[in-house]
Amino acid sequence: MSTAPTILTATKRTELEMGKGAARVRKAGRVPAVVFGHGIESLPVSLDAHEFDALRKHLHSNTLIDLQVEGAESRKVMVHGIHIDPRYRRLLHVDLFAFKSGEEVTVDIALVTVGSSHAVDKLDGTLLHNVDHIRVRALPEDLPESIEISIEPLVDFEVAIHVRDLELPEGLTLLSDPDEVVAKVIPPAVAEVVEAAPVEEEAAEAPAAEGESSGS
Repeated sequence: MSTAPTILTATKRTELEMGKGAARVRKAGRVPAVVFGHGIESLPVSLDAHEFDALRKHLHSNTLIDLQVEGAESRKVMVHGIHIDPRYRRLLHVDLFAFKSGEEVTVDIALVTVGSSHAVDKLDGTLLHNVDHIRVRALPEDLPESIEISIEPLVDFEVAIHVRDLELPEGLTLLSDPDEVVAKVIPPAVAEVVEAAPVEEEAAEAPAAEGESSGS
């Protein structure tokens, strides 16, 4: 199931806002950004700092954004990079990757476990979620935000869920290793009981003192 694009507005940057003029852009409450892609001429834009800061808290690596640029046609983009001032933790620059219609992209999709496992609930096992994402190739409009994994099949400690067992939405081509274990349940740890060695009983009679002789 694909996810509707997130909308983000942008304004084309002028010559005065390029280079050192980027400081003026930030002072005005905006963030310098550039839109680029395969066979696409780079487009310098600026974003509303508050709008983008609120948006990026909910971004995934594959979040599809409908970038509406003032004075230009809207573009489908994904966030390729976010540059932050390490000292003041403020946004400095954003890289937006645009793609042409019909162009597939390669991204990582998050895996989310759902349901319950008999081996966990009744056998006191521990769930191991070995893989938290898979790599796929697809058209941007076919990309889901995440893929759910039901752990219902994990009824004992012998069963494992592999990448090949995942139900992928239509339009996705799997690039990850299909034999990789996604999740399984391990048995509870058993404390090893070590028995103390028996203490030898003391001799009933003390040995005779050296040089002591028996009475005649």
